Amino acid sequence: MPHFDFDLSVYQARRAALQAAMPGDGLVLLLGADEMFRNADVDHPFRQTSDFLYLTGFDEPDAALILTPESTLLLCRPKDADMETWTGFRWGPDAAREAFGMDHAACIDDLDSVLAETASDAGAIGYAFNDARAATKVQHLQAELAKRARQGVVPAARHFDLNPLVHEARLIKSDAELAMMARAGDISARAHRRAMVTAHPGIFEYQLQANIEHEHRSAGSKREAYQAIVAGGDNANTLHYVANNQAIADGELVLIDAGCELNYYAADITRTFPVNGRFTEAQRRVYQVVLDAHAAALDKVRPGQAFGDYHDAAVRVLVAGMVELGLLSGEVDALIESGEYRRYYMHRTGHWLGMDVHDVGRYAVEGESRPLQPGMVLTVEPGLYIRADDETAPAEYRGIGVRIEDDVAVTAGEPWVLTGAVPKAIDAVEALMAEDTWA
Repeated sequence: MPHFDFDLSVYQARRAALQAAMPGDGLVLLLGADEMFRNADVDHPFRQTSDFLYLTGFDEPDAALILTPESTLLLCRPKDADMETWTGFRWGPDAAREAFGMDHAACIDDLDSVLAETASDAGAIGYAFNDARAATKVQHLQAELAKRARQGVVPAARHFDLNPLVHEARLIKSDAELAMMARAGDISARAHRRAMVTAHPGIFEYQLQANIEHEHRSAGSKREAYQAIVAGGDNANTLHYVANNQAIADGELVLIDAGCELNYYAADITRTFPVNGRFTEAQRRVYQVVLDAHAAALDKVRPGQAFGDYHDAAVRVLVAGMVELGLLSGEVDALIESGEYRRYYMHRTGHWLGMDVHDVGRYAVEGESRPLQPGMVLTVEPGLYIRADDETAPAEYRGIGVRIEDDVAVTAGEPWVLTGAVPKAIDAVEALMAEDTWA
């Protein structure tokens, strides 16, 4: 059966919307992902590009999509019984055309000739400008068409970037997409609860990672949405720490940033908790500042608020907390204006989330932070990071790194927290860690 996350009609409607938005004399070329060599006779696990999957539902390597305003054409690998013995089922053009609702299909080996024939009357060619493979393919196409000038063939005079057309559509999630993301959030939340319950002093970071990934696979996720961060103690102050190879000592916090991908939709959760199940007073104070910033940011995830508003809300609470903790001194407004706070909080408070963990879509329109709309999904992830070697910080806070992250959908009313099933309040975290089950 096709790898449809949703009904076939969803993909057909997405292609139809793109066809309606493209120039009337245009042609679109979209390339799928190739298999990527790893080492010796081993490839990296295959993952289709998000844009290609979004428009087709087709989950095989070596594929291409050609759209004109009137027709859809899928190119894929030929049916090959011998290769299927080694690597498994493949559709082949004839079956793929019917199964994926295309007007036409052809063998990917014939891409150059099919493209030249289809593009001979096109006045504009669209492709992803950041895809070097597509750019090279179009360049060769234009050179080939130029050779046919005496036959009346004229290469397309205009090129247009496909990304804005597809990415703006992907930015607003349908009800079915939101339901898929909620399920990914639930699976990932259960994995984080398991990590909290199974944590103990001396456990290795990779053991907690293994517990999380076991939950993901057991629930049907094929892959992680990104490489997990499991950072004990001062490792949490390296934002993209992925070594995950250290033992976590009694009295240390552990920061886990991990989420599964379910049917090509990502979850992205961060929680920070004491490996022994009890926050110290110093840890509580730092953690509560981040938790308060999270609440302030979440309150701004509403229709009509500018995307940047929730970051600004988090920063104001964090900076006030830095002053209270003795990390900074001065007036909050002045510290924000100077950017001095970035010593302890150096990233944005969130990003779009969807088929990619850092999902597509512009954050600003015409130079202004764009208004939030129902159907957008973003992360809310403030943090405080106090390095162990920071001799200007009060000694009791050195080596503490805290981040709290949830996935949040914009609705017509209250924000919908897709990952609320994993606790973040201090008492709730400690209560869960005292249990022997994460169900």
